[in-house]
Amino acid sequence: MANVVVVGAQWGDEGKGKIVDWLSEQADTVVRFQGGHNAGHTLVIDGVTYKLALLPSGVVRGGKLSVIGNGVVVDPWHLVDEIARLQAQGVEISPKTLRIADNATLILPLHRELDHFRETNNAGLKIGTTKRGIGPAYEDKVGRRAIRVVDLADESTLPSKIERVLTHHNALRRGLGIDEVDAGALLAELKAIAPTILPYADAVWALLDDQRRAGKRILFEGAQGALLDVDHGTYPFVTSSNIVASQAATGSGMGPSAIGYVLGIAKAYTTRVGEGPFPTELFDEVGETIGAKGREFGVNTGRKRRCGWFDAVLVRQTVRTSGIDGIALTKLDILDGFETIKVCTGYRLGSEVLDHLPANQAAQAKVEPIYEIIEGWSQTTAGARSWAELPAQAIKYVRRIEELIGAPVALLSTSPERDDTILMHNPFED
Repeated sequence: MANVVVVGAQWGDEGKGKIVDWLSEQADTVVRFQGGHNAGHTLVIDGVTYKLALLPSGVVRGGKLSVIGNGVVVDPWHLVDEIARLQAQGVEISPKTLRIADNATLILPLHRELDHFRETNNAGLKIGTTKRGIGPAYEDKVGRRAIRVVDLADESTLPSKIERVLTHHNALRRGLGIDEVDAGALLAELKAIAPTILPYADAVWALLDDQRRAGKRILFEGAQGALLDVDHGTYPFVTSSNIVASQAATGSGMGPSAIGYVLGIAKAYTTRVGEGPFPTELFDEVGETIGAKGREFGVNTGRKRRCGWFDAVLVRQTVRTSGIDGIALTKLDILDGFETIKVCTGYRLGSEVLDHLPANQAAQAKVEPIYEIIEGWSQTTAGARSWAELPAQAIKYVRRIEELIGAPVALLSTSPERDDTILMHNPFED
């Protein structure tokens, strides 16, 4: 029996929410280990749509423990709103079902303001952030001036912690021409939100260790995709945290030995939100068709996603950097009806042929995809729940992807509905 880590193998939006929900039926505990409320997950269960951003996907299932780990940056005001919204949909959320790491960093209003200012006023590089304060909160964490969940419990030391963080931020805001933050007002906001957040706080590292020793099945849920990893992604057009599978250990307080199986999630094509290189991006009618059929708009932001053919080079790279054991391939049904389908197998950079995406920013922008053309299929794959229901050419497409990325397809998703899933290998039984 293995504990399972789920990571996005592309630029996010791969359908992790559905797969995590599908796996969570077998899990006892579901853990978010990085990111913030910038990564939306949509779950469709029995025709009901649930939209999550900060909460683990397992929260919509009864009898499961959901955990927000120390690697996550937590906006307490958003958390309260998200909990209330789901409760209104009939989801039971209480300190018995949700625990938050007491050493997790808080996102403050000043982080959101700074993020928005940088992204909308910077005349230079645009990263394409969601302007929700994720990056600035991680900056304060690394700068050792962050206010953490546990700090809300000690009103005697909270003013000094606020003073420390404002020493940095008010100097920065003066330089940017933004009004300074009033320490008293921030203190009042934190004191007001504290009673709502603190009941969920816990020493998550100890809780999870107890779960592991008791033989509980633990599912680690990543946000976004590994190509947005701050070290291994398309830097600087990345997020502010590590997303690769090894972060599941760091971001939860568990040792690496707790990880048994790494499941990567990849769409049968490729999408990206925001700025940055995208070698297989389509600017024609085909790209528009994929986007329309796939409803490629951000769950939380509503931003239109850029669409392109499947890039086996990038997924193969993620398989290696995350140690992926198997892939859950999603949205195969969106490719129904195409006479031919292209798959990127390598890149050209001038006269050179590459089998990976280079780290150099300028080179990333210049690489040209080398395509292999695969025959499409006219029959539908939507709703298929067994190999026998798939067209022969769709099966050939899946098998070719396995060969190109160097990892088997463990699960195949054919619609947003959780039960429209073909299982080849159960990660929990590895």
